[in-house]
Amino acid sequence: MSRFLTTMAERSRFRADQLASRRSLQEVRDDARAALPPRPLGAFGTVFDVIAEIKPRSPAEGAFAERSSVDQARSYEAGGAGMISVLAEPSEFGGSIELVRIVSEAVTTPVLAKDFLIDPIQVYQARAAGADGVLVIARILDDRDMTSLLDAASDCGCFVILEAFDGADLARVAEVASARPNTLVGVNCRDLDTLQVVPARHVDLADGLPDGPVAVAESAIGAPADVERVAALGYRAALVGSALMRAEAPDVLVGELIEAGRRVATMAS
Repeated sequence: MSRFLTTMAERSRFRADQLASRRSLQEVRDDARAALPPRPLGAFGTVFDVIAEIKPRSPAEGAFAERSSVDQARSYEAGGAGMISVLAEPSEFGGSIELVRIVSEAVTTPVLAKDFLIDPIQVYQARAAGADGVLVIARILDDRDMTSLLDAASDCGCFVILEAFDGADLARVAEVASARPNTLVGVNCRDLDTLQVVPARHVDLADGLPDGPVAVAESAIGAPADVERVAALGYRAALVGSALMRAEAPDVLVGELIEAGRRVATMAS
């Protein structure tokens, strides 16, 4: 595992332990069950959809221009985003569980809490904050811990994006996702050592995409041409963060990305 992921996992463990020192797993689970029911994904990924991301900063690109997260989320929703991803990781991405809550309360589109989860208590915390789904990164988890997170998500009705970075990850993730409903497969083409994007990985891993679960292309997506490229490879959603955080009119860009993806996906089917 890369130094970056190791550090992120260690910091996540510290946050999980802090939460557990204040509240029991059962208490947080009760909060999750008391929250409004999670919003279903519906037809997400049937043709092609965009996951629009809110992140205050990036370890690779630094801070983004100040803009209201509520305004940003509503702009994504107006553009037709099928899901809104919200960073909950505080140290490198400037996110928080409170940011998840704020965005969830402002929109009707399903919200994904994006963090480096390592403990089921964090899944319940995200659901209690209004998240409808969570990101689970296979690389930082052994089989037992990954199963614990997936079981917690199922328990509280959350969908999951299981994220892979290479062929070994993808084979593991594809098998698990194919056996679990409400589970998507994410392929992240960011190099974990340099934090640079390697778009060719979307191509290299396309043959390993499972037939059932929706496949999501992550990173290196910023323009309609990028979406066309991954849609032609069989991905049926793209997660777009930095380009939308920089865009003057995020709603317009979201719409252009969706249109490009659906045009190519329709032709390919």
